[in-house]
Amino acid sequence: MTVESDPVVPGVIPAESLRMPGGRTLRFEGRHHGSGVSFFLVTNDPGQGPGLHRHPYTETWSVLDGEATIRMGEDEVVARVGDTTVVPPDTWHAFTNTGTGDLRMICIHASPVMIQEDACDAG
Repeated sequence: MTVESDPVVPGVIPAESLRMPGGRTLRFEGRHHGSGVSFFLVTNDPGQGPGLHRHPYTETWSVLDGEATIRMGEDEVVARVGDTTVVPPDTWHAFTNTGTGDLRMICIHASPVMIQEDACDAG
């Protein structure tokens, strides 16, 4: 797969330019910055998290603050500060902030372009 990238401009990418509308989460898509990876820097309130979805590449999560209950296929695990979880390609997964405060987590996509299939679209 060939992905055309935008010209790379050295420097800092301001957080506000990555912020998702109406939220606190940042979305970095690597192809726009000459990077081979993409990521979400998640900040979620208790009870928040994405619905069931999958990607054709691995996704690696590292919890920076709080607690996440993570569903990967039929398995469910709890990850806390400092824990890392790797989701294999094409595995249905989701997470929820099950802690009492903010969940801060980086979700690294092993791709310069984010590709996602939501379970509600797969039906």
